[in-house]
Amino acid sequence: MKTSQRSVVDPFIVMDVMEAARAAEEAGRSIIHMEVGQPSTGAPSKARARVEEAMEADPLGYTVALGLPELRKAIAALYKDWYGVDLDWQRVVITPGSSGAFILAFTALFDAGAKVGMGEPGYPSYRQILTGLDITPVGIPTKMENRLQPVPSEIPEGLDGLIVASPGNPSGTMLGHEEMGALIKTCHDKGIAFISDEIYHGIQYEGRAVTALELSNDVYVINSFSKFFSMTGWRIGWMVVPEDHVRVIERIAQNFFLCPPHASQVAALGALESRQECQQMVDVYAENRRLMLEELPKIGFDKIAPPDGAFYIYADVSDYTDDSKAFCDEILAEAGVAVTPGIDFDPVRGARMLRFSYARSTEDIREGLKRLAGFMAGRGV
Repeated sequence: MKTSQRSVVDPFIVMDVMEAARAAEEAGRSIIHMEVGQPSTGAPSKARARVEEAMEADPLGYTVALGLPELRKAIAALYKDWYGVDLDWQRVVITPGSSGAFILAFTALFDAGAKVGMGEPGYPSYRQILTGLDITPVGIPTKMENRLQPVPSEIPEGLDGLIVASPGNPSGTMLGHEEMGALIKTCHDKGIAFISDEIYHGIQYEGRAVTALELSNDVYVINSFSKFFSMTGWRIGWMVVPEDHVRVIERIAQNFFLCPPHASQVAALGALESRQECQQMVDVYAENRRLMLEELPKIGFDKIAPPDGAFYIYADVSDYTDDSKAFCDEILAEAGVAVTPGIDFDPVRGARMLRFSYARSTEDIREGLKRLAGFMAGRGV
């Protein structure tokens, strides 16, 4: 049976690294996970309690396509608390993870053949989802001096859309109010749709992240309960869209997904009541970040842009390899540490880069750093 041209997308390499690490663990090896952007903790206690209660009282069937109104209102209240933004809750759309939000956004905003820009390095699934929808991804090579974030002068002509992520993946760097505003203004002036990926908001270390909604209502904002709220496997996210796009998104969501998972929406309500518990997780990431920034340069990984948020460090390893995938395989085989090759995030320059995740426990991070030091010492570094 033939397959479509749309199905020709690259693998998400970090998932392949996860599988290699799993196989090594199944074979009896001890593996330290620095590859995946997944908190080591589970959903907050109030999230789990909410679901337990709901399962006794509710069949948890379909909800309306845009999500539970109670949850949409609670997310709107979060924007007031975090950013001082008065947000009409009816502009909030609950989605099956941020991945579902990207599918809805790209389908609503772009026709086949449209061109959508994104900074490189960047989240690889942007490129693959766009490709699967017959939309052309346009990589924008970012510079270390701009902290691996795009700037207005780098936006090419002819784009229909631009995606930015702050804090970014894999860099963890953030756009300030002025920088975000300049990008939004440039896009508005050129008729380019602006999409802000804010999935790592809440996980920041110096200052706070800026939401695009502080600067404009004519934007798409995408977020998720996966990172700050530690609910990766629940597959629940949200998006905020302009008022006149709500019905557009609703029609697509009705047909593509029917509705987001009911149980996950209930859990998300509990998570929003657990922000203090979630902040305690961020305190762990902050200590892990401190350790990584202190120890990685000693090991030999000193070409980095220190992250403002998220839980990643993106390191230039060109002194040691021009094949980051092979280098990662070597580190896993010899040191028992799983890390992600940069080619996942930048198909051109990523062969000389690695991403280290520090989302696990501090004990794991200490052990991973110890193993990495031994590995690099064995290479004479």
